[in-house]
Amino acid sequence: MTLQIGFLLFPQVQQLDLTGPYDVLASLPDVKVHLIWKDLVPVTASTGLVLKPTTTFDDCPALDVICIPGGSGVGPLMEDEQTLAFIKAQAANARYVTSVCTGALVLGAAGLLKGKRATTHWAYHELLAPLGAIPVKDRVVRDGNLLTGGGITAGIDFALTLAAELFDKDTAELVQLQLEYAPAPPFQSGSPDTAPSSVLAEAQRRAAQSLQQRTQITERAAARL
Repeated sequence: MTLQIGFLLFPQVQQLDLTGPYDVLASLPDVKVHLIWKDLVPVTASTGLVLKPTTTFDDCPALDVICIPGGSGVGPLMEDEQTLAFIKAQAANARYVTSVCTGALVLGAAGLLKGKRATTHWAYHELLAPLGAIPVKDRVVRDGNLLTGGGITAGIDFALTLAAELFDKDTAELVQLQLEYAPAPPFQSGSPDTAPSSVLAEAQRRAAQSLQQRTQITERAAARL
């Protein structure tokens, strides 16, 4: 039976949160991957790429996997009752409920992280606990049928982990090889633990306003849970 995999698509999504795991999961045998939004009007990602939904909330089939990517648009989603209701309805019967990056905050706002181990982008990790999650600083975290990936590029690691769960290790490794996923970054600044202090300070400065805004949204979302 064809596996139904759905990615939430929304304005100001971080495109690599979506397209990284999309490429992995769409490379699996006998899967149907959906890009889901309220309507079929193309949406613009946070860095300007235009993406087109393939189905709507109303027309989306029951999903085996639902994935919520992150991006600068997650704040409004955390208080969007229509979106949260759709996520909760699909999550109720999905085999796997998943997120990449700050998509975890949307799962949290939907009440799906309560008592669950989870991760998100390092800059917003502190927002997991107020939403009821048990924060874990790891690239990919699994708790039952909940899989969460860390920031942005961790979506590829997350998707390969999920591919092995959906099929087997050999299938996941074949996809990894086909995608030539063998990271060898030219710098070691991909984590707060390894980045130079000056680079980390600048990254924190740039994220400060967003963190403040999302903290306020998280407080309101937590109060509703």
